[in-house]
Amino acid sequence: MKIIFDENVPRPLRQFLTAHTVTTVQQHGRMGVENGALMDLTAGNFDIPIPADKNLRYQQDLRSRRIALIDLPTNRWPMLKALGSQIPVAVGAATPGSYTVIEFP
Repeated sequence: MKIIFDENVPRPLRQFLTAHTVTTVQQHGRMGVENGALMDLTAGNFDIPIPADKNLRYQQDLRSRRIALIDLPTNRWPMLKALGSQIPVAVGAATPGSYTVIEFP
């Protein structure tokens, strides 16, 4: 899968997604984009955007987009590292139009 991290997602998270192509908003020169612009950038170019913004699912209608969305509970690396095993599982289960929130146990 082709995945794009929003600008506030720690880059070390990539270590859990080595079976996928992962890039960042920064690499595309799109820092500071609003959520709608992130979804537009994702559409047709990526399968899954990964933000750390729980409000995104209320702001965007994924049913009209051919992407899946995986949302993180925080952007703090030490906390995300502890959730590392959940992240590739969520990516593997993602389907277009789906929304998955990774949560703390």
